[in-house]
Amino acid sequence: MLQGPILLFILLLGILFIILATSKFKLHPFIALIVAAYGIAFAAGMDTKEIGDVISQGFGGTLTGIGLVIIFGTIIGTILEKSGAAITMADSVLKVVGEKHPGITMSIIGYIVSIPVFCDSGFVILSSLKDSLAKRSKVSSVMMSVALATGLYATHTLVPPTPGPIAAAGNLGLQDQLGLVILVGLIVSVVPVITGYLWAVRSGKRYKTMEEEKNIELDNIDMTEKYDNLPTPFKAFAPIGVPILLITLGSIAVFPSKPFGEGNIFNLFAFVGKPINALFIGMLFATLLFPKWDEETLSKWVGEGLKEAAIIIMITGAGGSLGKVLSSTPIGEYLGNTLANWNLGIILPFIISAGLKTAQGSSTVALVTTSTLVAPLLPTLGLASTMGRVLTVMAIGAGAMTVSHANDSFFWVVTEFSGMDVGTAYKSQTMATLVQGISTIIVVGILSVILL
Repeated sequence: MLQGPILLFILLLGILFIILATSKFKLHPFIALIVAAYGIAFAAGMDTKEIGDVISQGFGGTLTGIGLVIIFGTIIGTILEKSGAAITMADSVLKVVGEKHPGITMSIIGYIVSIPVFCDSGFVILSSLKDSLAKRSKVSSVMMSVALATGLYATHTLVPPTPGPIAAAGNLGLQDQLGLVILVGLIVSVVPVITGYLWAVRSGKRYKTMEEEKNIELDNIDMTEKYDNLPTPFKAFAPIGVPILLITLGSIAVFPSKPFGEGNIFNLFAFVGKPINALFIGMLFATLLFPKWDEETLSKWVGEGLKEAAIIIMITGAGGSLGKVLSSTPIGEYLGNTLANWNLGIILPFIISAGLKTAQGSSTVALVTTSTLVAPLLPTLGLASTMGRVLTVMAIGAGAMTVSHANDSFFWVVTEFSGMDVGTAYKSQTMATLVQGISTIIVVGILSVILL
């Protein structure tokens, strides 16, 4: 195989290909990642008889650890969306926080709902609630829209079981430490929620939607009219709350101090705390949300979840193939030794992820690709410990926020459902995601100094 600086040039060409192929030529990320894996393998001089096996092993190995978790999580999110559970979750938060602080209410609602539901879907589902609350409270529609969008965005990129963070955790070898990733993600994501809300308040004072500028009063459709009966708060929160609780208990059970002992209670929590088992139990709780047990729910709803999961799984598997190629060539070792002299540490995953996100638009692709690229470099970067890997997921998630603009579907969902023109959306929503990403990596950097 090749050695020396040429390896760094090959890697940079591979990354450049992924960015240009997905952003400029609109090639599907799955194909782009697989082609990049083959290209880097050939260019680095890998034995041609081994290339196919390495790519296959990387694909299958990644999905062995994380594939079913992604499927269960995506099905849960689809059922929450279809059943109206997301509306119940939002109403429950509204009752607790109240309508006196509508912007904070929307940020909190977004923070909760986007853990199981994709941020695009979450914004569409909650858009009417947001407009109605803005109208009743007589506050800026721009402020409410950005508050909701940034709340959704924070947990979308940082907290499993959203597929992007799950895939990143899997690529970094944290399949059995998902409870810790969730816990740290829930804590860290509070920062971008707060900074996103503060930017929303600033934007609300400076900008208006097209309807507000024309003094048009919107007639808001009550989203509850779409559903015959909304589920109870317990049924709405259980599919996501129960798995998070079980994963947390499972993580506590295997602490070296063995707080639950080593008997039947330990065995029970160790079993239900495995992410794949916890998410399966969560999926069973999600079936309680079915208005009827018929073909529509048992087949079509679940089928939609499987279709959404399939795309993410294929991209994640392709990322695993690329990662296996990188770990099977001297590229990772050489790049790690080179970067060690730069003392970038936790900042490197953020820079790579932010570059990919800004260039091609998808936060999930940025999370998957970046985690694949940095996995072989963790020892050299001083991030090989469990907490180092967890904080690396957070750093990648911070980069995957930075920034949402015209090549991101979420940008257009927020723009269209908020009634903002593109210029206003750039100054409010895009800038908000920049502030979120920078504030998050600052906090992650501080945590790395304290905990590593």
